[in-house]
Amino acid sequence: MELAAELLPGSDVRLNAGLLLSGDAQVLGQAEWAIFKPRWGAFFRTKLEAMLRELGVSTLIFSGCNFPNCPRTSIYEASERDFRLVLAEDAISGLYDRGRHELLAIGVAMMITDEISRRVVSAIPLPLPHGHGSVKPPVSEP
Repeated sequence: MELAAELLPGSDVRLNAGLLLSGDAQVLGQAEWAIFKPRWGAFFRTKLEAMLRELGVSTLIFSGCNFPNCPRTSIYEASERDFRLVLAEDAISGLYDRGRHELLAIGVAMMITDEISRRVVSAIPLPLPHGHGSVKPPVSEP
């Protein structure tokens, strides 16, 4: 089990299978971790929620492969844990109209990656649908 070299923060970083399979997160870089998820959802039998809460994360932005399986499951798991959710519509495969409508119905904001990047970089609050207000992304200190 290994990440593609282009995704690693450095050539000397290797995944620690024993650590990951034990359920712990592996630090890959500054504010970057790897976790192993044993099923479709990112929260199922992982320490992801505890990590996010400890970091003060309230909003999750989703992208990924094959919406009907892992992304959709993780989005619903995050929703039931009261995270604010954004879907990068142009960075997810397999999204279909009914799925889009179902996500909107549970309060997931739909945005494209350029808009997400612009808002996160400039710390502009992310809009949330159906009058859920907005959330201001954290600004990293220099």
